[in-house]
Amino acid sequence: MTVAFWCVLIALLLPFVCTSIAKFGSGRFSLRQNHDPRGFLDKLEGLPRRAHAAQLNSFESIPAFVAAVVIADIVGNAEQVTQDVLAVLYITSRLLYIICYLADWAALRSVVWFAGIGLIVSFFVVSA
Repeated sequence: MTVAFWCVLIALLLPFVCTSIAKFGSGRFSLRQNHDPRGFLDKLEGLPRRAHAAQLNSFESIPAFVAAVVIADIVGNAEQVTQDVLAVLYITSRLLYIICYLADWAALRSVVWFAGIGLIVSFFVVSA
């Protein structure tokens, strides 16, 4: 398996880190709330609510990243090391995005989000 493919797995797991922060960071989560976790998460405030929002955004970005990695691998025009570096940079951008969301740094979060989108586009550019 390539580093880029391992990064796909990491991208798939990152939302669950966010949801754990949202649920357990609230100090109010118990197994009773697990009967309606979406309702519980929608009522959160502050850092737990931002963690939930970061979770949702992480899930939204996964399909584009996975497609970019798979397409770059299938096309095969880009060196594997280039694909691996782009994938690691994307995961780094997602980690920074989550940190910015949790810290409530909205402007910096947007910049980091655009960098992540740019990295996804880069997979297509280097594969063309």
